Amino acid sequence: MIGLLLGLVAAAGQRAETRDWPQFRGPGGLGISSETGLPVEWAKDKGIRWRVDLPGRGLSSPVIVDGRLYVTACTGPEQERLHVLCFEARTGRPLWHRQLAATGSTQCNKKTNMAAPTPAADAGRVFALFATCDLAAFDKDGNLLWYRSLASDYPTIGNNVGIAASPVLYKDILFVPMENVGESFAAAIDARTGRNLWKDGRSQKINWTTPIVVSRGGRAEVLFQSPDELTAYAPETGKRLWSHAAKLSTIPSPVAGDGVVFCPGGTSVALRLGKEAAERVWESDKLGTPCPSPTYYKGRLYSINSAGIVSCADARDGNVLWRERTQGPYSASPVVAEERLYLVNDAGATTVLKLGDEPKMLAVNALADPMLASPAIACGALYLRSDAYLYCIGAEK
Repeated sequence: MIGLLLGLVAAAGQRAETRDWPQFRGPGGLGISSETGLPVEWAKDKGIRWRVDLPGRGLSSPVIVDGRLYVTACTGPEQERLHVLCFEARTGRPLWHRQLAATGSTQCNKKTNMAAPTPAADAGRVFALFATCDLAAFDKDGNLLWYRSLASDYPTIGNNVGIAASPVLYKDILFVPMENVGESFAAAIDARTGRNLWKDGRSQKINWTTPIVVSRGGRAEVLFQSPDELTAYAPETGKRLWSHAAKLSTIPSPVAGDGVVFCPGGTSVALRLGKEAAERVWESDKLGTPCPSPTYYKGRLYSINSAGIVSCADARDGNVLWRERTQGPYSASPVVAEERLYLVNDAGATTVLKLGDEPKMLAVNALADPMLASPAIACGALYLRSDAYLYCIGAEK
């Protein structure tokens, strides 16, 4: 019987029980929170603990560690001004605001922008990557620790539609996915100094997927998904441990649970982590998702298609157990808490589904503020961001 979140997250140093939300899709990249007392219903005039203005556009999600919320934004005629902001998560009180000047190209598809990658943080630091290939590390009080212009270091990096893959922090290693039509690579950067620990060439294809850290046989591996393969590296050395060839997605990121990695694509693939490599468990063309990453929770896999239909599949064999139509389209990835699935659509309406053998629609909460960023959960609240505002949805604390 498949249990909940065993093994994989522990190796990443990010247990599902933590109430922080330190990276894209939270602890381990799972999209799951153990927070309780979260809201089910809200509107513009009710259920909002606080709302603050943001200086400019962003698709990045907020991240929350030790009561501090970090988020990025971009401004300027060419999105050349890059912002990193810190707030008190419970109250919305501004703590600090830092700005950088872009050193790389700001060309991108009109749907996205330069503040697309989600930051990564721990108790003392935050690491902000922008689509301009500017990468900066600040301490929790906003002091600059180090800065890298990856576009200057690797001038042939090229992507005229935008970069959106997010960095992932594991111990003192920051994994940076930089797959593009120019110099394409996966990198591990020393989080203390900003220097490369290792760098490995990747397929020169545009790719927006975020890596995940998993455990196999008691050791950690970092997985990078590309259009043609999933590759496992040793975190400290960059040694390629194994790879699995398949036609996979370039936007939704993989998710892992109970020794299995679920890779989205036109045909989604489930891979069991064995002693030496990965074994294909099943594949399905019924779980396609254009933008949102899938979610694995208690032996079930949840995905959303382009029509806004949520599919719940048995994670053991990929068979669809139920489907539920919701109000799409979606760019944001869903999150799970208190046996509920929270789905934020592009118009800024959040659908809340009660999970079970049959889904139950609990609420559709419209804010009439377009949102493409995935939500975050911490401090007993749901955090949403649009281009204009950052919202904390929850009871007063």
